[in-house]
Amino acid sequence: MFMTSFGDLLGPQPTLLPGDEEAESELLNNRDPEHVAASHPSASIAWAALAERALDQDQFVTAYAFARTGYHRGLDQLRRNGWKGFGPVPWSHEGNQGFLRAVAALAKAARGIGEGEEYARCLDLLEDCDPRAAEALDLG
Repeated sequence: MFMTSFGDLLGPQPTLLPGDEEAESELLNNRDPEHVAASHPSASIAWAALAERALDQDQFVTAYAFARTGYHRGLDQLRRNGWKGFGPVPWSHEGNQGFLRAVAALAKAARGIGEGEEYARCLDLLEDCDPRAAEALDLG
């Protein structure tokens, strides 16, 4: 028997996304997230950065749209990397952080527009992906 890094004997192995090094580098070098998203539209991290910026400005509808895009781009990547809709997506793996940030931003934006069911779904998804993610993303 083997154990996953999350302590589950029979569960799936954690999914580790490759990330987008170029988009991540551009964001770290303070390139406008709008330009990064336009240059790297499949990079969840760019959409998450746009959503977080909109949240900082209390633009919840805009944040919701950006976060939903990052969430869907992340789901596409997760599926391409073997994720079946469940199983660990560890926050500690840098390549996963764009997707998880998009989910957290979607939760915050949903809460901001009064969409309680979506907020709860996002929290459940974060919990399923990595119980430490919600706290790391200021939702804990």
